[in-house]
Amino acid sequence: MESKGFCHYKCTNGIKRHLAVDTLGLPFFTHCTRASVSDDLGLIELLSQNLDYFRAKPMNIPKITILLDHGYHPEKITAALQTLYPQIMTKLRFQLAPKPTKAEKDAPGKTGFGCNSLGEENVQIWMERCKNLVKNFERTLPHATAKLNLCFIRLMLKRLAQA
Repeated sequence: MESKGFCHYKCTNGIKRHLAVDTLGLPFFTHCTRASVSDDLGLIELLSQNLDYFRAKPMNIPKITILLDHGYHPEKITAALQTLYPQIMTKLRFQLAPKPTKAEKDAPGKTGFGCNSLGEENVQIWMERCKNLVKNFERTLPHATAKLNLCFIRLMLKRLAQA
């Protein structure tokens, strides 16, 4: 199986890492795809591989909100997931993350990465601290996913050791 692709949007070769993280930046699900796979399709694959998690959730709890950036198309993702598991939208909802205004970007003291509600930037910083994840040295997608999971295991163990 070909593990590398070319992303025309970002003009890069390699893989894409798809992550579902909580508000602290800790991972729920991880998935790697070729770079040529769209973000929508990558998210659909990530969630469809973990449908058992959503099936196990009771119907009477509040919906899980997934914040998406503006590169995603919630209608397309919803339609694809409903074909796999029709009741999923009773347990899940998609919401586009708000774009920061120019004033918020230019605010004094705001340089480099900030922390949004998902801790998304922090996740990227933590991943780059793992030497193996700075570049894709893996030949297969399952190995790339395993390396990504090992990075997060290391992160969580460090946090437990500090506690």
